[in-house]
Amino acid sequence: MQLGKFKINVLHDGYFKLDGGAMFGIVPKTIWDRLEPADNINRILLGANPLLVQTDEHIVLVDTGLGEKYDPRGLDIYDVQMPRGLRAELMLHEVTVDKVDYVICSHLHFDHVGGNTHRDMEGNLKPTFPNARYVIQKAEYEDAMGHKPRTKASYNLDDIVPLQESEQINLIDGDSEIVPGIRVRVTGGHTRAHSIVEIESEGQKALFLADLIPTTSHIKIPYVMGYDLFPGDTADYKEKILKEAAEGDYLLFFEHSPHSKAGRVSMRDDSFVFMPEPIT
Repeated sequence: MQLGKFKINVLHDGYFKLDGGAMFGIVPKTIWDRLEPADNINRILLGANPLLVQTDEHIVLVDTGLGEKYDPRGLDIYDVQMPRGLRAELMLHEVTVDKVDYVICSHLHFDHVGGNTHRDMEGNLKPTFPNARYVIQKAEYEDAMGHKPRTKASYNLDDIVPLQESEQINLIDGDSEIVPGIRVRVTGGHTRAHSIVEIESEGQKALFLADLIPTTSHIKIPYVMGYDLFPGDTADYKEKILKEAAEGDYLLFFEHSPHSKAGRVSMRDDSFVFMPEPIT
C-alpha cells in the first residue's frame, strides 16, 4: 500500500501461540475466548507481522519477527509455524537483506527481534542485515542486557550480542526521527522503553503499534496484557494514541494480529471501533 510517497508492506514471519490469559490480563476468559479462541492448553494464535517501509532514499524494517533460531523445545512451547521466513518475505518485494538501511526495534523481546540475526552455514550467529543500523532505545537495551529475574525469559541475547560485535547498534534515548518521515515514539507500559513507530508522508500518517495494542482484539482500553510491566501506563498511552488516531484518520498496523493486520479506528459512543484496511 502507498502512504503518500512511501511504499509500505506488512510482512508475514509466521504464526505462534502464547497463553491467552497472559495476553489479555484482567479480562476474563469467558470474554477473550470469544475474540481469540484458545487451544486445548489455553494458547491463542498470534501473527508475527514486521513492517517494510520504502521511502525515496531508505529501506526501513520495523521489527524482524520470530526468526529461525528455535530449538525443538521452543518450537513446541510456542507452536511456531513459519511458511517462508523473513528473508523470503523480503524477496517477494524485491528487497535483499543487504539493501536494508535501518532496522527499528520497537523493543527487544524474542518475538519481535528474532530475525535480527541468523546462523550461517557453519552455525555462527551473524546479523541478518549486514549493512543496516539497528535502532534500539538505550533503556530497552540496558534492560535486555540486565538479566533481571522478572524479564530475562523475554529476551534472547542471540538476537542482540552479534549486533554489538559488528558495531551495528544505534542507541537512542526517547522520541527520535530515524529518517525523514519515520519517527520513534516511546510509550512505556509493556517495557520501560517500549516504542511505536510513526510514519508520515504528504500529510498521511500511520502507526506501527507493536505491543501497545498487539492485536485488533486489544483495542478496548482495559484489554492490557499480563506481560506488561507497567499496565497502567499502557492503558493511558493506548487511550491517548487511539484518540489521536481517530481524529487524524491514521492507518494502524497490528504486529500480532493473525487476521486483520491493518485498519483505522473511529469513535462511537465513547468507544473505539475498528475498521479493517484491505492489504494487497
